Amino acid sequence: MTHSSTLNKRTTLPAKKGVTLRWLPCGFILLQSILYGIGDPISKAAYETVPLYSLLSVRYLISFVFLVLLFHKRILQGLRACSVKDWLLPSLCIAGGYVVSNAAIVLTTATATAFLRSLSTVMTPLLALVVFRRKFGPRHIPILLLVVVGLYLLCGQGGLSGFGLGELFGLLSALLLAGSLVFGEKALNNVDPVTLTTVQAGMSALLALVFTFLFEGGIHLGSAGGTEWAIIVYMAILCTVAGYLLQNAALGHISSRTVALLQCTGPVMTALFSRLILGETLSPAGVLGAGILLACVAAETLMKEN
Repeated sequence: MTHSSTLNKRTTLPAKKGVTLRWLPCGFILLQSILYGIGDPISKAAYETVPLYSLLSVRYLISFVFLVLLFHKRILQGLRACSVKDWLLPSLCIAGGYVVSNAAIVLTTATATAFLRSLSTVMTPLLALVVFRRKFGPRHIPILLLVVVGLYLLCGQGGLSGFGLGELFGLLSALLLAGSLVFGEKALNNVDPVTLTTVQAGMSALLALVFTFLFEGGIHLGSAGGTEWAIIVYMAILCTVAGYLLQNAALGHISSRTVALLQCTGPVMTALFSRLILGETLSPAGVLGAGILLACVAAETLMKEN
């Protein structure tokens, strides 16, 4: 047994993609959706006073430093046990996905961005089919189609009034996020989940810094007060560190397709916490869309992987 496989067995659940532990990784993605659902509405306050990419740069830098300080020995061991090609693609994809997604918000409506970005649910199994020739059963196709309908209804009935650069960026972010799942699932055969999470956070920080200096002329946090810093820390530790770790832990045991579909609970959680925190309400179409998504998630979770 190689050092890489020994390390991976110590850092994942005992049964890879097994039925017995299927509910635990599903719970990981649900928790991730809750953390993101809280983060979306509270981040609006920070974005009103702190430039977008300055905030993202500091967020990802904090998460990267936090992981290195906490797990530096494990990370070094994990990097020695794998090659650069194991972690490069999933790290580039997740970093690019979130940075491009935020660029899309600037160029088009938030509802259009939310809808287009969420199409990663459909793109994930298609990408796995193209790249790895991984087929999925025909019984999953109706669920994927219903997911598109549910997302369209939930995200302000799509919010699409045309198709421009912002919408193109939204679709690109969906493809990149799908890539982070497909390539991440493969990478976790050789890479420790904590190591992959740390590299992904570092890559996200690097890409955010590039955008910060390109579009904002450097990091500007002079307007950030105590509330803004509390939000940044929440986003760094819970949304990035915990969110990435939960996703990578789940990918060790359920397919990227299932993870992508379970992440449809994210927009539902955002709508719920926006209601509780900001007082925003869903239209009847949004409520119907949320119901469709939850029903699809429940149906998919009860199905076998293939």
